[in-house]
Amino acid sequence: MTSIFVLDAYGTLFDVHAAIARHRAQAGPDADRASAIWRAKQLEYSWTLTLAGQYENFWVLTERALDYALALVPSVDKSLKPALLDSYFKLDAFPDARMALKALKAKGRKTGILSNGSPAMLESAVAAAAIGDDLDAVLSVDTLKMFKPRPEVYALVTDRFKCRPGDVTFVSSNRWDVMAGVRVGFHGLWVNRANLPDEYQDFAPERTLNDLSSLAGIA
Repeated sequence: MTSIFVLDAYGTLFDVHAAIARHRAQAGPDADRASAIWRAKQLEYSWTLTLAGQYENFWVLTERALDYALALVPSVDKSLKPALLDSYFKLDAFPDARMALKALKAKGRKTGILSNGSPAMLESAVAAAAIGDDLDAVLSVDTLKMFKPRPEVYALVTDRFKCRPGDVTFVSSNRWDVMAGVRVGFHGLWVNRANLPDEYQDFAPERTLNDLSSLAGIA
């Protein structure tokens, strides 16, 4: 593989459904549905604004998406909103995330995050997960004011590490994100935690992983 491993944050390192999971009892039987809508709208807003040539940071979009989810799923108490946002700001990392990053660093690899998240969101999540010591860079789209999958976003990696795209292994649980990374010349690894069908056949990942636990073996 390569000497540089860059990972997506939300859904790859951090569990995007952990916020509602922490408050599942209060959220009630439609908690999972509300969480799925929250995530889908969060991404949708990032794509549509980028296509329209507009920008709001990811935290603003995260709150707007939650407002939509709570409006669409009225069984979830709207008074939970502050607690849900606070939980999202300090999302749980997947257990295999810490192990994978430590193993990569032990092998001498450079590591980084490339994320739609705002700098404040990423700083908080990295600190809460205690993975900062195993990262060489935390890169946010906020510096460009546009979101993935714009190719300019992925150039943040090559600019930061002063390398060619072919020197980078890019890891994401989002298949569209892997597609965009492969499109710019990265080696793509897809973390398919949910066992979803493949898409974007013209931009195939080099490997598909069930989780991050096998990442160090590839490196």
